[in-house]
Amino acid sequence: MPEGKVRFYDAEKGFGFIAKDGGGDVYLRASVLPDGVVTLRPGQRVEFGVAEGRRGEQALSLSLIEPPPSLSKAQRKSTDQMVVITEDLIKFLDGLGNAYRRGRHPDSKTAEKVAQMLRAVADELEL
Repeated sequence: MPEGKVRFYDAEKGFGFIAKDGGGDVYLRASVLPDGVVTLRPGQRVEFGVAEGRRGEQALSLSLIEPPPSLSKAQRKSTDQMVVITEDLIKFLDGLGNAYRRGRHPDSKTAEKVAQMLRAVADELEL
């Protein structure tokens, strides 16, 4: 079976393209993805069967050779750094909760700061 790398894949539209190792592109439909796989990342190595379609080569089946590289894992903060960030976030959220108990919404500056911290922690937790 030929091998290649995912060049592009749009999960919402349900199609993409694979760059074959020997050159050329192969059209890929969502229906040929393995069970449990809903999306593919650019650069992900795959193995696939090919058939000639009206508009060129199409993948008939697909299997993952290796999982996609995780950029978030490569750039993760250390656990010591995450302890400090998590503790600071807890303090902020505790203050926010106390303000809500007193019937007050946070001012826009505080709300934006909490939102930024939540986004940063969520980015670190992403696998």
